[in-house]
Amino acid sequence: MTEPLVTVEGIQVHFPIKRGLVFDRTVGYVYAVDGVDLTIQRGETYGLVGESGCGKTTLGRGILRLVEPTGGRVVFEGTDVSTLKGEALRKMRRRMQMVFQDPLSSLDPRQSVESILVEGMRAHGLDKGKEATGNRLRELLSAVGLPVTSLRKYPHEFSGGQRQRIGIARALAVEPDLIVADEPVSALDVSVQAQVLNLLEELQDTLGLTYLVIAHDLAVVRHISDRIGVMYLGSLVEETDSETLYSDPLHPYTRALLSAIPVPDPVVEDRREQILLAGDLPSPAAPPTGCRFHTRCPWRQETRCDTERPELRQIGAGHRVACHYAEDIRSGAITPHEVTAELVEVDSGGGPAVTHAASVAEMLEP
Repeated sequence: MTEPLVTVEGIQVHFPIKRGLVFDRTVGYVYAVDGVDLTIQRGETYGLVGESGCGKTTLGRGILRLVEPTGGRVVFEGTDVSTLKGEALRKMRRRMQMVFQDPLSSLDPRQSVESILVEGMRAHGLDKGKEATGNRLRELLSAVGLPVTSLRKYPHEFSGGQRQRIGIARALAVEPDLIVADEPVSALDVSVQAQVLNLLEELQDTLGLTYLVIAHDLAVVRHISDRIGVMYLGSLVEETDSETLYSDPLHPYTRALLSAIPVPDPVVEDRREQILLAGDLPSPAAPPTGCRFHTRCPWRQETRCDTERPELRQIGAGHRVACHYAEDIRSGAITPHEVTAELVEVDSGGGPAVTHAASVAEMLEP
């Protein structure tokens, strides 16, 4: 195994909750990312999945220092990015670029495509003169499948898929090693999604790029990823290679996610197991004690789940899971049971959350 390109050690991103009319005071924190460890090998595609609000986008931005981590380290090819400042950080960012989720809002509507692409090159000293830069721009547009005439146009003149290609070209303009793609195809039609995903794979083969792909579409992640990490409420709960995750999921949350994928066969769809999670995602400002998934887990046990936070431990080759009873769930020694939804009320004064149980029927009563 070669030295990983990126190593994330216990990264945390906590946002303060402030209140006050004259003087702001911190009354609590939103634990968007709360202790994540992962590695990304050079040349691989690492997929990061989870439902909305689990912290996957904040994790991607924290790795690039677009938001400042509260704790932990990000090591990029032997360099601790979390300690860099000023010019050293600016130079390092040339090697780490991001493709944003909304291609329209991430492109300056007042700049032409040529201006958007040249801006990054000029900032990092890659603008070598009119002729060399012109050749480079034509190479970039050719790489992402856009005509040279696009250079004179503005973002509003393109379709969603074309704008996403411009965002990819902008990331490639500074010749990075790592690209963090945040929901790169979520806003696009299915046919255009396939085009953009195929483009990312072709660029990886040609340029030797490394990807961190953030998505909630499990089919997309399975298609493009070598390894997949599953996030829940700011933590990584499972990590393994793509095929193993879909054939042998160990964490209850991963099982629930995979059971929600529709099967294009009505007979199989009617007979297969579907895991419906009770209640909503808890607030990241008041995460549950112990295992953060225990309030919705059909395999929850009376001991350890409520009080002891599970570590992300290895079960099998390259398969890590954060569950106390993963082996028993896999073997069938522990069977799923009905879950009573819990209502969590966050104290408006910043105090601890008040939790009480309620059945689904009670929650639906007028």
